Amino acid sequence: MKVQNLCTFSKHILTLTDSANVANIIQNYAKTNQLKKAKQLHSQLITTGYPLCTYLTNHLINMYSKCRELDYAVKLFDKMPVRNLVSWTAMITGFSQNQNFVEAITTFCNMRIAQESPNQFAFSSVIRACVSLGFVEFGRQLHCLALKCGFGCELFVGSNLADMYSKCGVIRDACKVFEEMDCTDEVLWTAMIDGYAKNGDFEGALLVYKRMVNEGVVIDHYVLSTTLSACGALKASYSGKYLHSVVVRLGYESEISVKNALTDMYSKVRDMEGALNVFEFDSEPRNIVSYTSMIDGYVEMDQIERAVNTFVELRTQGIEPNEFTFSSLIKGCANQAALDQGIQLHAQVIRFNFDRNPFVSSILVDMYGKCGLLDDSILVFDDIDKPTEFAWNSLISVFAQHGFGKEALETLDRMIQSGVKPNAITFVSLLTGCSHAGLIDEGLSHFNSMEKTYGVVPREEHYSCVIDLLGRSGRLKEAEEFIKNMPFEPNAFGWCSFLGACRIHGDKERGKIAAEKLMQLEPENSGAHVLLSNIYAKEQQWEDVKNLRKMMREANVKKLPGYSWVDAGNKIHIFGVEDWSHPQTKEIYEKLDGLLDKIKEAGYIPCTESIPLNVDEQTKEKLLHHHSERIAIAFALISIPVGKPIIVKKNLRVCADCHSAIKYISKVVNRKIIVRDNSRFHHFADGLCSCGDYW
Repeated sequence: MKVQNLCTFSKHILTLTDSANVANIIQNYAKTNQLKKAKQLHSQLITTGYPLCTYLTNHLINMYSKCRELDYAVKLFDKMPVRNLVSWTAMITGFSQNQNFVEAITTFCNMRIAQESPNQFAFSSVIRACVSLGFVEFGRQLHCLALKCGFGCELFVGSNLADMYSKCGVIRDACKVFEEMDCTDEVLWTAMIDGYAKNGDFEGALLVYKRMVNEGVVIDHYVLSTTLSACGALKASYSGKYLHSVVVRLGYESEISVKNALTDMYSKVRDMEGALNVFEFDSEPRNIVSYTSMIDGYVEMDQIERAVNTFVELRTQGIEPNEFTFSSLIKGCANQAALDQGIQLHAQVIRFNFDRNPFVSSILVDMYGKCGLLDDSILVFDDIDKPTEFAWNSLISVFAQHGFGKEALETLDRMIQSGVKPNAITFVSLLTGCSHAGLIDEGLSHFNSMEKTYGVVPREEHYSCVIDLLGRSGRLKEAEEFIKNMPFEPNAFGWCSFLGACRIHGDKERGKIAAEKLMQLEPENSGAHVLLSNIYAKEQQWEDVKNLRKMMREANVKKLPGYSWVDAGNKIHIFGVEDWSHPQTKEIYEKLDGLLDKIKEAGYIPCTESIPLNVDEQTKEKLLHHHSERIAIAFALISIPVGKPIIVKKNLRVCADCHSAIKYISKVVNRKIIVRDNSRFHHFADGLCSCGDYW
């Protein structure tokens, strides 16, 4: 029946004898979301005494559900004297569509109690509810029931089952459902690729894509977007570029989801030129995802200035940043210890009301910690209502970086008491903190409890931490035995830690073995040569030092130059060893020489044994005096006002002599000085260091 306008509608209803015509009108209102007209129709049916049979009531329930008036649908359903399969299915679907997932599952269970056998639509709706709630075990029961009812391989049910298993992380079962499907459509293929990608099996996602292509299934922009994301995660540049050619061939290069995925892929494979080309192609449309992908890429390339400039550009375009934008930018500030920029971003976070976002707050905890402001890091953490696993890990990591092992252990206890389970990342930070604080027994105890107590299987990085823990404390024989009993060979970090410990404790023989292993793993790494050279120099074995240098020249292995940097005047000032390039060189060296006189009067005695050169003592003292961190500190003292912290960052481990000198400098100038080297923080104040000379 053709729907009439409202002025003639009541007369129409009074003369209706065919329920199918009324049902068609209700169905039309549901499709076009005309709730007001639908309610008027319902009212006319009631006032005219038109018989509301089960058939019409089902259509009304469906209409109210689709128009998001679920209360009306529930009232109708509850008053039904007789319900059939369609009634139950309409109510289950209504609950599921309106995100009342628990009610959808409850209604499905009540349907089974009423001895009604579900159809494929009821199964599909209740399975989608399980996906949203993560109820994979109940989903398994539904799967068994679907098989019993003959719907296990039905396309609609099977697609939802595969989607449920993949999104809940049970990829093996998702694959099994997928393989058992007689006819597979592109929706199911896409769900499988998405499931693999979201569960971290990016290689699996690529393999499904290849199968999809081989079997001639239609490729759409959803498939391409998800597969490109997998390429980015794997840093599979070749596969990503190949997919880019497919995108162009199919004409999807202007599709925003594909464009974003391409930008993200190029950023993750560190091809910022490729990312920029995609980003600038067809200036519209761009959205926050596009901009955030570019920012991510610049951050990964340590190009924080370009990341910030991209942030400024998106704001000028009137685009509002989201939590991912801020998290990426703050991460960049943390990596470069760019405190001033980090503080400005924190203000922006508050302005956009993301300061309560658990992910952003966790990154802020990390940023302040890496910039040296431990107290600010703790304040941000304490302001988080319900710290997540990521937030707890950030705080434990901060304590570890600053050498506060006991505080790291206490934080772990608080984490467990709050109901948050530690993971592999937690234990890396915890073991690092124990190592830097000399908490040997505590570190070993937690390493041994990882799998037994928490179900965390130790990985390479955990074993490396234990090597460092034992070696740093001088227990080199135990470290050697630990290495022999490991289930695999130590990685480069493990051998480097052991070699560093051998240098500190003067164990030449074990040091040579560690250096050889490290050179095999990373032949281009100059660290092994330098550390072994230092061991020889300490023993005054200058011929061995000479031979090592010759070996480095022949292998074209170049020593990594040491440099330090400090923020002042909204600018990063970088200094190398014996650096004379700064515009304020004269003032810097005058300050540096004056400091030397003062610290010598205070009791400083140069430690020249760390210089691996066969030269006289005076030359060694001069070289030490011009180390990059001392130049940076001298600059900071003439540039940073009293009351503002002096924070110096260094790319290598601070040497023993500089460590001693900075302790004295902090005393004679009465300033707190924070130095971040390549492994930890040192807080110098009043002639002492937070590390207690154990680092």
